[in-house]
Amino acid sequence: MSPRILLVDDEANIRKMVGALLESEGFETLEAPNGQAALERIAEDTPDAVLLDLMMPPGPDGLATLEQLKKRAPHVPVVMMSGKANLADAVRATKLGAFQFLEKPLTPEGVLVALRGALELGRTLAENRRLHAQLGHDDPLVGTSAAMDDLRAMIARVAPTESRVLITGESGTGKELVASAIHRQSARSGKPFVTVNSAAIPRDLVESEMFGHERGAFTGATERRQGRFELADGGTLLLDEVGDLGAEAQAKLLRVLETGVVERLGSEKPFTVNVRVLAATNKDLGRAVQERQFREDLWFRLNVLPIHIPPLRDRPDDIPPLVRHCASRCATRLGRAVRVDAGALQLLAAYRWPGNVRELANIVERLAILASSETITADEVTRVLPHGQDGGGRIAAAPAPRGDGAGAGPDVALADALDQHERELVAEAARRLSTDRANLYRRMRRLGIEPPRNAIET
Repeated sequence: MSPRILLVDDEANIRKMVGALLESEGFETLEAPNGQAALERIAEDTPDAVLLDLMMPPGPDGLATLEQLKKRAPHVPVVMMSGKANLADAVRATKLGAFQFLEKPLTPEGVLVALRGALELGRTLAENRRLHAQLGHDDPLVGTSAAMDDLRAMIARVAPTESRVLITGESGTGKELVASAIHRQSARSGKPFVTVNSAAIPRDLVESEMFGHERGAFTGATERRQGRFELADGGTLLLDEVGDLGAEAQAKLLRVLETGVVERLGSEKPFTVNVRVLAATNKDLGRAVQERQFREDLWFRLNVLPIHIPPLRDRPDDIPPLVRHCASRCATRLGRAVRVDAGALQLLAAYRWPGNVRELANIVERLAILASSETITADEVTRVLPHGQDGGGRIAAAPAPRGDGAGAGPDVALADALDQHERELVAEAARRLSTDRANLYRRMRRLGIEPPRNAIET
């Protein structure tokens, strides 16, 4: 499908000439003679980008129209144009969210370069929103444990600030989800939230990916590209896996954090960006600093407000609500009910989840797809869960109840210790055995473990 450009100009000949240029380049054009008509057109049919004139008497001028456009269609990039603009107009247009400001008389190359850049921005932001929705980044933080309550309270405190946040935790604990929650609860909500995976960028392309490049800056640079800092201007940038950045990239990142000034590769015109930077890592950056693998000054810059996400095995109370939440999401995608019976839920709660929430979501999705009915059973969980016997992946019994916060000691009653040991054996048996289940269930009832009869709605 051809990109659609809305041309907004009170001069019919300008609309005709620019429209002919764009159509010859494969674009589809829509027209509006003034700001009011442009707003009405946007309400009917949202374009991919807008080319907007500054002076359009007697109705609302381009700046007033731009302000309304950004309220009604905030994700549509707008390129301003004028033959009578001054620096103040250009600055205000940029603050209102204009992608670029072109001076008349227009040149074909200038129009095409600006619109292609605007369309690239629109595609990038749309893909970013799609991926975040697909990964569940718009979901609420799920969990009922004290650790999750503390995490939500911490997010509520740091989100309204402009300070940098360093989010740490094992892989799969939901660091991007926490960063997204910080962005949504901040004054920058509604502005771009851009993520860059530092570990996934080839070392020789880090500067281009972060800060952008001009056409011809290096072999293969056939057109200008915006970097992640520029794409996140006005919003939030998450530097995921920041501990994997090389020494040269760390130095360049530090310079941008200190000055707020970005310069594209191949350009001699630095520009300022207004970006709140969040960072995430599964590494111990303090140790990396001691081992001279990470710059101490960069660590200090990033670690203004530290947030640590504990692993899922340390908050078992969160497993049942997470299972229900993931099952509900699967039901929406599959278009049918997805239920988890009590026995299945108990086995999932007993597993140690070395891959944390990411692994749990994947396992629940696999169970939902492969289940022989609408209800996921304990037998199906047994077949799907990994059978490794290492410390991270085995089935483990739920932690024993604590009366005073202390672990089980040598003075625990023998009967209680035997019951706890039997609970562990039965949990393992539920995974391994496929015969004589009636006897197994009787044993489970005696120990207070509910057999998988009643389904739990999700």
